[in-house]
Amino acid sequence: MEQLFREALVARGFARSDHGVPESAKRFPDGAQCRVEIPSTEGPDVLDAVLAEADARGVPVHRVSQGSGALLLTDAELERMAATAARRPVELSLFARPLTGWGAASAASHTPGGAALGAQARGTEQLVHVLEDIARAVDAGVRSVLVTDLGVLETAASLRAAGEFPADLQFKISVQMGLSNPAAIRLAERLGADTYNVPTDMTLGELAAVRAAVDIPLDVYIESPNDLGGFVRHAEIADIVRVAAPVYLKFGLANTPVIYPSGTHLDQVTTALGRERVRRAQIGLERLHRTMPDAVMSAIPATGLALPSL
Repeated sequence: MEQLFREALVARGFARSDHGVPESAKRFPDGAQCRVEIPSTEGPDVLDAVLAEADARGVPVHRVSQGSGALLLTDAELERMAATAARRPVELSLFARPLTGWGAASAASHTPGGAALGAQARGTEQLVHVLEDIARAVDAGVRSVLVTDLGVLETAASLRAAGEFPADLQFKISVQMGLSNPAAIRLAERLGADTYNVPTDMTLGELAAVRAAVDIPLDVYIESPNDLGGFVRHAEIADIVRVAAPVYLKFGLANTPVIYPSGTHLDQVTTALGRERVRRAQIGLERLHRTMPDAVMSAIPATGLALPSL
């Protein structure tokens, strides 16, 4: 019976198991295998600090992402971040907020058993509010948003197809969506996902199986914050590039506090964390160069980035 189901998976374009680690032949539009993402870039001052640190260290930054959403940026801050990202050029991806965990209506999302509910849009009202947050980001020129909820993804993608959202708007799926197998992640791709942030603890075999199932870039944490496992996977960076390409190498940071929702009261902390993420990226890329010197990194500006449109 097991073999029957494995053959059924193969017939549907999936890997037979998670135990193989074949090299990926898939690439970004420019032929590259990897790009760099710096997450938790929470405001314009942090963005400036991250880019200054990247310049000082010679680290290519293709994308920055943010967890507090356009929701917690003033109009001026939102416009400044978009303008900076467009000028560099670097993709700016803002979280689509609010979600259940920030509301007062769901006691269950604050319990150990119901924690996964916190990343979902609750009810029609919150669905509308998340779509409004996407629209506000779009109005400021942002062309990449982080999505955690399948209903938000399907609805926003249908609005994009209908011309209500720009055709060049990209949906970056957050690690908090939590889909963890090739069939589920392929579903997200079919619903309109443009990149997918896989769970932080996927093995190389599991990553290879997901890569076989989908064509969109995968976002893979090389280092993850404590609330997502606190993993430090620098030793695996070359293997991750080999099996998961095209892949965004995402340099989070272990041993850090939870900073969402963020604001100017945390600027000293978030700026320091942002600079250290760039330093960790330098460490990771140096390791990649030593162990896989033929790895192809996208030049900047990179083809296919969702750059702000001003």
